[in-house]
Amino acid sequence: MRRVLKLAAVVALPLVFLLALVPAVAPPAGAVTVGPGGQAFYNAPSPIPPVAHGTLLSYRPTTVSLGPGAPAVGAWDLLYRSTDSNGDADVVTGTLLVPTAPWVSGFFGIGATPRPLIAYAPGTQGLAQRCAPSEQLTAGTEYEAANIVALLQKNWAVVVTDYAGYTNGATPTYLAGRSEGQAVLDAALAAPQVPGAGVSASATTAVWGYSQGGQAADWAGQLSTGYAPSLHLAGVSAGGVPGDFEASAANLDGSVGAAFLLMGVQGLATEYPADIPFAALENAAARSALAAADSECVFQTLFQFADTSIRNFNAAGLSLQQLEAIPPVGATLVAQNLGTAKIPVPVLQYHGQSDEFIPLGQALALKNRYCSLGTNVQFELYPGEHITTQFQAAPQVVSWLGDRLSGLPQLGNCLEPAPSPASTANPGGGDLVVSLKNWTLGGSVTVHGLGQSLSLPPASTFSATTDLTTQKLTGALSVPTIASTISILGIPVNIQVSLTPSGATSGSVSLDANGQLHIHGATAATVDIVSAGDLGINIPLGCQTSTPVQFPLNFDGPVSSLGDGGLTFSGTTTFPSLTGCGLLSPLLSLLFSGAGNTYSFTVAPPAPVAW
Repeated sequence: MRRVLKLAAVVALPLVFLLALVPAVAPPAGAVTVGPGGQAFYNAPSPIPPVAHGTLLSYRPTTVSLGPGAPAVGAWDLLYRSTDSNGDADVVTGTLLVPTAPWVSGFFGIGATPRPLIAYAPGTQGLAQRCAPSEQLTAGTEYEAANIVALLQKNWAVVVTDYAGYTNGATPTYLAGRSEGQAVLDAALAAPQVPGAGVSASATTAVWGYSQGGQAADWAGQLSTGYAPSLHLAGVSAGGVPGDFEASAANLDGSVGAAFLLMGVQGLATEYPADIPFAALENAAARSALAAADSECVFQTLFQFADTSIRNFNAAGLSLQQLEAIPPVGATLVAQNLGTAKIPVPVLQYHGQSDEFIPLGQALALKNRYCSLGTNVQFELYPGEHITTQFQAAPQVVSWLGDRLSGLPQLGNCLEPAPSPASTANPGGGDLVVSLKNWTLGGSVTVHGLGQSLSLPPASTFSATTDLTTQKLTGALSVPTIASTISILGIPVNIQVSLTPSGATSGSVSLDANGQLHIHGATAATVDIVSAGDLGINIPLGCQTSTPVQFPLNFDGPVSSLGDGGLTFSGTTTFPSLTGCGLLSPLLSLLFSGAGNTYSFTVAPPAPVAW
């Protein structure tokens, strides 16, 4: 009799509950519908269909604007079923990008494998609907487009989740870790269901994310075995990870990154309304601030709420620590912490030594927690701040992903004894400063009169402080003596030329709401012809331009240019007449002086820090 009652109880369970107990299985392609055009695509169905998580509900072809270097791709908007942090069904949107170039593997078809798939977990975008990565990829304003392009250039498919909350009328559940990780995994499950996209359900898959995306990537790794066992996961790359929510929140409160905490409070209160009753605690200032943040993307919110404290946004004036002491609030924050479960695949974790938003110490502690659980971790340290590290690490990440997708093993550095590196971050309060310390300076100056170029020596460097809050840039260049061979009246002559800075490099620098970096300034240097000669005989000259040469420095481009490619400044300048050349002054002035001299300087970040 008991067996009959148990069987009846199971049969009576709702269908949705039964489906939640089994791994997601892709439905036949014919079951997927083409979604509507325009903003109506972002309407979440109500009720949510009783299907397994990872099921593609609708899709539509779309166009994307990815910027320079992007290969031709097919692109589709996705709307798929996922699961929130509380275990309830929700609907998430995203974008699938597949290069149109054919995928070729194996040898004459022997050992051929499907095109790999990268589940890309984007970093903080902002709370407004238009900030959804799928919308920004179409508009050409996605600041992480350069990283996505680097993946597409490898001929890999890329699926980018928007995370929960970017459907019409919803609020993003920003920094709700479990929801984010499940949205990443479900995007990878949904991608093969797009008809004609050519993504296989058996594709080798890897995850990459930074900042909020790093949090989501690690959550995806931790959940993968139980939540999405059908995925062929090969690796997880996660950078700038807020692995300890309380430590990260303490660093953000009242600091230049306070906007992330404000948005985090909004996101977690939306995901856990009973546990974080912020609506009951907030004051008028909070309501005004959240209303503004709900209509903005990240770079606008970042500067608008810099250096504000959570104390200003609650009626009782409670500090962050006092708010965390409220039992359900503290428990909810702790529930976002990472390093509580082993990630079953190799992990690349990386962080900026000067990260001013997410503390380095808690990142190292996260690495140690993962190592203690048996996760195979490779930890890399970069010299830059939070924003710069995201893009400076990209080439190494892409290479690492290639190794994992190829099945190469990772040794990791869990067992390497090393002292913990100290953070070099600027103090939390104050301005948002990006330090370009000893960046590599390359390039050349073309002397119009000679019709020849003088290349900068390899040891040339550029150092600058770019204060994005005050919008001021100050710095200096260092160029060793340039040794070159030029032709004078058809005769090859060896010369040595030096560029001696005249005053500091200065100008304006700003980061706009679309993630575009704008630099407008100048550097000045006296051009000295130190010596000239031939056949091993150099005649000291010591002549120089009568006034310093002005080199305008203008750059307008994506903030991702602070990465491996660096910033390029080019233009045309005038060389004043030369003095102190003795009898050669007229000839050398004729050859070196005048307008139309072109130059191109590229400043690129230094290599990762060994530790």
